[in-house]
Amino acid sequence: MNHRKSRRDSEVTLSNYNHKELLFKFLIIGDYGVGKTAVVRRYTEGKFSSNYKVTIGADFAIKTLNWDPHTKINLQLWDIAGHERFGYMTRVYYKYAVAAALVFDISRITTFQSVKKWLNDLREKVTLPDGSNIPIILLANKGDIKHTAIPTEQINKFCKDNKIAQWYVTSAKENKNIDEAMHFLVENVLKSKIENEIKDSIKLRTTLINEKTTGCCSHEIHK
Repeated sequence: MNHRKSRRDSEVTLSNYNHKELLFKFLIIGDYGVGKTAVVRRYTEGKFSSNYKVTIGADFAIKTLNWDPHTKINLQLWDIAGHERFGYMTRVYYKYAVAAALVFDISRITTFQSVKKWLNDLREKVTLPDGSNIPIILLANKGDIKHTAIPTEQINKFCKDNKIAQWYVTSAKENKNIDEAMHFLVENVLKSKIENEIKDSIKLRTTLINEKTTGCCSHEIHK
């Protein structure tokens, strides 16, 4: 595992150019063997291998996006080990995350049944600064396998019941829908960030107005 310290979601203004550089931490979570590492490597390196080593604890990779002419985004994709014995450490690994992808193997029903456990663990331990849930997507991975064990209707119902905005059939082997899924997550994080900034601005404005009002009244009393 790479022990380099993770920074908070941060914003750096590049002087004189009015450019922003953002850092977002995304979690990739789910049971062992569902292809989390393959998804991360395909997205960040554009490569696929069928012989990845078992993730111990957690690992992360970085993807840099030139989102628009004024915004650069650095994504930290944290690949969390799917073994049950690592579960007690998830609070440490989840810290500062702003979005997550829940991954299951579309050919194995047990991995889909485990998604609820991962979702509960995630929502119990991670929220946005305003207390709301972080954006989450569901990845039905190994879509290149012809046999699918989970009906589409069942996945749709799970997402609706658990307020998951979107799900994708993905394949790290065939590079299917991974870019699209991550793009969707980034868009939702940016939307949440903008909404939080607006809320903070309103709070600040209200505070300033109240302080001015209090100061005015106080001044009148002292007359």
